[in-house]
Amino acid sequence: MTRIASRLLTVLAAVLVAVPLAPAGARAQPTSPTLTWAVQPADEKGPDGRRWIEVALDPGQVVTEHLAVRNFSDGPVAFALKAADGYLTDKGRFNMLPSNQESVDGGTWIDVQKSVTVGPKQTKVVPFTITVPRDASPGDHPAGIAATVTSSGGTVAVESRVGFRVMMRATGTVTAALTIGDVAARYERSWNPFSAGTVHVTYTATNGGNVAVTGSGRVTAAELFGLAEPEARTAVEELLPGGSRNAEARVAGVWGLGPVRISVEATPSVLAGDAAGAEIRRGSATVTVWVLPWPQLALVVVLAALVIACRIVVRRRRRRLARLLAQARDEGRAEARGSALTGGSPRTS
Repeated sequence: MTRIASRLLTVLAAVLVAVPLAPAGARAQPTSPTLTWAVQPADEKGPDGRRWIEVALDPGQVVTEHLAVRNFSDGPVAFALKAADGYLTDKGRFNMLPSNQESVDGGTWIDVQKSVTVGPKQTKVVPFTITVPRDASPGDHPAGIAATVTSSGGTVAVESRVGFRVMMRATGTVTAALTIGDVAARYERSWNPFSAGTVHVTYTATNGGNVAVTGSGRVTAAELFGLAEPEARTAVEELLPGGSRNAEARVAGVWGLGPVRISVEATPSVLAGDAAGAEIRRGSATVTVWVLPWPQLALVVVLAALVIACRIVVRRRRRRLARLLAQARDEGRAEARGSALTGGSPRTS
């Protein structure tokens, strides 16, 4: 049971990629019988426990590494061995260029035999060499190496690959740099005028250095001329040199009472290897958005309407009271005049 569990974990840890070589609308028939295999870094004796290979090399240096191809199937399989430039997908997974795309960087540094045949339930160790060009630029040159099987059905060929990454770093000045761009902000208000809203920020982080990095930073939303400046922490996941990734953050506690100045700052960290003496270049970008405080304006309008209505009511009551008082005074004067006229008339016998 322990041996079976170990094999299953090995298969799950491998990178499995199916690359269509024909129109995507067609579908390939499954290979029969089913093939299951794994490819791992190794030494001369077999798999050595590494997930992938990381080496730091001088320009012109040549080293020999090994890979182990493990065939878990019930029959012998002939695998094609291929190396190619490596990259990260939009979801952050490592991949290597398909066979129909030519490598121009790290993939060209690796020399491996074209194929290997592995018997059922067997493992074969295959050496390969890494040759660093004498004019290699300092920094990381990612690549992948894989054992592939191509199956065909009708007009479709599907290349299935299982392999691992080979991270090669040419010695020299290490530069870790992040640039921030395409900053956009959207304000989500609360219709409760006594509650603050949230700013949703999206941006693009690009690795402008020569080594793989991750990043950490913050997003701030300054308003009321800097009197209020809520912030949120943000993280940039792994980026290879020249790679970009979209990121987002949410800044709560923003009232949105006019212009809101959004600032994104990120500091890179060297992902692997010796970071001593590395040149660190932080990235930042700023954008200003205008937010109309509709709930607060509505509250002001309602309060103003209430004040005006109260003043109108008060004025009307005062006028009515004044009319009543004037009417009472006029009636009193009329009664007084009538009494005076009655009391002063001459008597006749």
